[in-house]
Amino acid sequence: MTEVLSQDEIDQLLTAISAGDTDTEDFRPTTDTRKIKIYDFKRPDKFSKEQIRTVSIMHETFARLTTTALSAQLRSMAHVHVASVDQLTYEEFIRSIPTPTTLAVINMDPLKGNAILEIDPSVTFSIIDRLFGGTGQGGAKVQRDLTDIEQSVMEGIIVRILANMREAWTQVIDLRPRLGQIETNPQFAQIVPPSEMVVLVTLETKVGEEEGMMNFCIPYITIEPIISKLSSQFWFSSVRRSSTTQYMGVLKEKLSSVEMDVVAEIGTINLPVRDVLALRTGDVIKLSNVRVGDPFTLSVGSRKKFLCQAGVIGKKVAVQILKKLAEIEQDDFEELSVEGDEYE
Repeated sequence: MTEVLSQDEIDQLLTAISAGDTDTEDFRPTTDTRKIKIYDFKRPDKFSKEQIRTVSIMHETFARLTTTALSAQLRSMAHVHVASVDQLTYEEFIRSIPTPTTLAVINMDPLKGNAILEIDPSVTFSIIDRLFGGTGQGGAKVQRDLTDIEQSVMEGIIVRILANMREAWTQVIDLRPRLGQIETNPQFAQIVPPSEMVVLVTLETKVGEEEGMMNFCIPYITIEPIISKLSSQFWFSSVRRSSTTQYMGVLKEKLSSVEMDVVAEIGTINLPVRDVLALRTGDVIKLSNVRVGDPFTLSVGSRKKFLCQAGVIGKKVAVQILKKLAEIEQDDFEELSVEGDEYE
């Protein structure tokens, strides 16, 4: 409050100035150099600029995926991109959207609470017209509630959009969004108190020649558990980790199909030629150090001649000749290699 001087005080000041005892500079108002920031307690800012920027980056990915999904499903040119990301009260959001409209209440599992996906009527009826075989034009002229069939069609579209949302959020949280219900009157979609702060992602959407908006509204109380992860440092480090994991997975997949020659040699034994020539299907050679049930081959030199299988006779492992793979000539070999160290 400004101090009011009496007449005697004014006379004393004038006398002091005229006598030169006081400098006039002492009476000039001082300039306040402090920076004052206006703060509205009715709508406090709960999201930092960095967090808003991270949310925008996440939903740019969501917009690209949704563009591809809508174009494929509608068989028409569709384009979605992020127009803005703002924070405001839930009441301001509800007042800014038309009535009737398409309001999808989204369960943000594993996060607590719900979010709202609002699709402008012009976009909604353009999509419906296109799916029903029309050209997709004239959606902006339709102002009415959805019929039961139209609502069922839009549920399928929204579920597909939510799949893109899950992929866009994967760097921050394994989000599993689920469609709750569809409302047409914003007053019936009170998911949080009117004064609660929300982050609003506005997506400009174009289907054919029709243009409109899609709004994704996330309350602060829903996103609060992961608010610390909405930073550029966490986001880009997560992207790098995800890329490395993805490349390692592809590398492992490719390596798993590479064929390799693996040779396990248990032992060798020399047999007389007459014994080898006398081998027939069903003959048994008693061996040790061979695992029961394993099929393998006996080779003459470097050529595989017999298909065998390990078994048990008494207390010893034996090998049964299952099949002769090739005819054996006396000059084919100098010794017979088998997997074992005992022969009877």
